[in-house]
Amino acid sequence: MEIMEKQFLPLVLYRASQVRELDRIAIEDMGIPGICLMERAGSAAFALLRTRWPQARRIAVLCGVGNNGGDGYVLARLAYLSGYDVTVLQLGDTTKLKGEAKTAHEAMTEVGLSVQVFAERKLTIVDVIVDALFGIGLDRKISGPCRTAIEALHRCSCPVLSIDIPSGIHADTGAVLNIAVQADATVSFIGLKQGLFTGDGPAYCGKIYFDDLQVPQAIYKQVKSTVNRLDYDVLKVAFHKRSRTAHKGNFGHVLIIGGDKGMTGAARLAAEAAARVGAGKISLATRTAHASIINLTRPEIMCLGVETTEELTPYLEQFEVIAIGPGLGQSLWARAMLEAVKDTLKPIVVDADALNLLARTPFRFVHSIITPHVGEAARLLETTTEAIQADRFAASRALQLRFGGVCILKGAGTLVAEDNGQVNICTAGNPGMACGGMGDVLTGVIAGLLAQGFSIPEAANLGVCLHGNAGDRAAQEGERGLIPSDLFPWIRYYANPELENYS
Repeated sequence: MEIMEKQFLPLVLYRASQVRELDRIAIEDMGIPGICLMERAGSAAFALLRTRWPQARRIAVLCGVGNNGGDGYVLARLAYLSGYDVTVLQLGDTTKLKGEAKTAHEAMTEVGLSVQVFAERKLTIVDVIVDALFGIGLDRKISGPCRTAIEALHRCSCPVLSIDIPSGIHADTGAVLNIAVQADATVSFIGLKQGLFTGDGPAYCGKIYFDDLQVPQAIYKQVKSTVNRLDYDVLKVAFHKRSRTAHKGNFGHVLIIGGDKGMTGAARLAAEAAARVGAGKISLATRTAHASIINLTRPEIMCLGVETTEELTPYLEQFEVIAIGPGLGQSLWARAMLEAVKDTLKPIVVDADALNLLARTPFRFVHSIITPHVGEAARLLETTTEAIQADRFAASRALQLRFGGVCILKGAGTLVAEDNGQVNICTAGNPGMACGGMGDVLTGVIAGLLAQGFSIPEAANLGVCLHGNAGDRAAQEGERGLIPSDLFPWIRYYANPELENYS
């Protein structure tokens, strides 16, 4: 049994139906008895409990009547035989147990440990609570005694370990069905569930651990997944050492379009981010009154005062990449700027108010990366933010299909939906990045990567991962008070993985 910490988790993620298929293959095709897998799962969960909370001696295990409850029975039996003070609190009628869960329950009772009726007071005298109520099959709202039990867990101060997934989290979407267990740690089996890493999943699962239950690796070849986690240690190999004879023309020229009256900061952040990630030249098309001001604060940015499409159009052929939206606004000027680049054949990153304008009059760019947050995504799909968050995977795919190119749906567990059906999840990033201007920095990072020759999918995946990692390093001095420009030194750092002290 091997417990892997979050940074060493598998990259491939699965839907609940796919994990059930992996289970079936292991049992029916590979000949591993289901009760054997359940014993391994309970043992893995108990091993994690002992490692994570070595001082704990009193545990409560909340069991449902499905296979998740069966895993809980195994853990409870092993803990009891190891000398722990174990209380098994049953939710649901044990006469309805069947299959491996029934076998596990019988094995537990045979050693002298029986279930008790749930009562909140029984949670006040334990060191750790184990959540084995619902597994990955839950797709309905929780009510009755189970809801009462989860509400009681919310009032407890002791840590909670969830088996496979926190009860109440939808395994496919990461949405809270109506109430969910707030776990301090979650140990997931056979295949990692995609809902653990986006939506509400990251806020409820705590630290994620994984155990493959010793199933043959061959079973994974039989179930095709289209969802992966992004790992910067894997992606960073795309950065090649620069030639000693390189010059600025080798690394592309980015045009940022934005910065309407009173909103120069967003465009400037995007422009500097493109420079910090390594683009050769950066130009910023903005309102004429702003051009000289931005030059004062960052002279490396070439500022173009542009008031009309006729003034902008002659410049467009000079650039390899365009990014539009940071500080763009929704004025007549903003609409004219978007109209000017509507038919561009060059790679374009579309963000912020450019997305809001796009929602009013939808069209597809030829080679685009759109970067909506939840509110912008709702406007683009003419729905609500609640609907977007209820299934971020479906929303990201719908956005990609409607607008083409690659869609980056920002948020906790940012999703990158490619035009081949693949969806990738970036697990880097932190709540300190919930600050105005962070998205503008991301836009600049992606544009800067495109300018250096990365493909649209490469720039999108690498960009969100680099941006998230930079945010995590910047947040080491505290999440609260983190501002977008704090990321710049770390963007430069992560764009140079050949540094000796890179880690």
